Amino acid sequence: MDRLENIDHALKILLKETGEQIDIPRTLPLKQQLMRALMNVWQPSLPSSELLHAQDEELSRQREEKGIVEIAEEGIQLWKGDITQLKVDAIVNAANSQMLGCFIPLHSCIDNAIHSAAGIQLRCACNEMMQAQGHEEPTGQAKITPGFNLPARYVIHTVGPIIPNGIPTKEQEEQLASCYRSCLRIAEEHGLKSIAFCCISTGVFRFPQKLAAEIAVKTIKKFSRKHIKTIVFNVFTDTDYDIYQQLI
Repeated sequence: MDRLENIDHALKILLKETGEQIDIPRTLPLKQQLMRALMNVWQPSLPSSELLHAQDEELSRQREEKGIVEIAEEGIQLWKGDITQLKVDAIVNAANSQMLGCFIPLHSCIDNAIHSAAGIQLRCACNEMMQAQGHEEPTGQAKITPGFNLPARYVIHTVGPIIPNGIPTKEQEEQLASCYRSCLRIAEEHGLKSIAFCCISTGVFRFPQKLAAEIAVKTIKKFSRKHIKTIVFNVFTDTDYDIYQQLI
């Protein structure tokens, strides 16, 4: 089947499984938008192989259209753009304590972006880990899953501190540093050579951008690395780019 037929096939299964009553739109961009929204609300149970095949085919096309970015140089690098385009051994996801991804359809957070690009399999893998763990993920630790449909081989998930008033305590500063150390540690344990960090806790978690960057750079420079050769600070705004450029 061609692309439109394939995505329609995926949408019909998603609509049936989620119980949503929505007319399938005619244009590809709107079909893609609906597919992402339905993936976002998918409950963490393994879908049929039929749905996975259709989903994976569409996500593969989207991955190629967005473009895959490789970081050739070793050392600490700075890159501005979509973290789901990076072909590194692991990208870091700023998760919440449930660690199942964002359930808000089409939300702009990095958790949503990563799960949407990786596919439903990522939520299922996270759910399996969390069921085995039996409790929510503590702040400052890290877990690793496959990257599935991402260019990155793995996703490392970490929960950063939440700063309701925008003024972190010393304990919360240490929790943020622990996020970076935990991600590096698990990458080393898996023999990974490259890792890309998002700006942990600086979005809806409201950690001040400059202080967060200072903690990130300081922590990473102090960490003793054996396998990791390339560390990428991935930013999405000009403000963050300028901050990191001055620090590294």
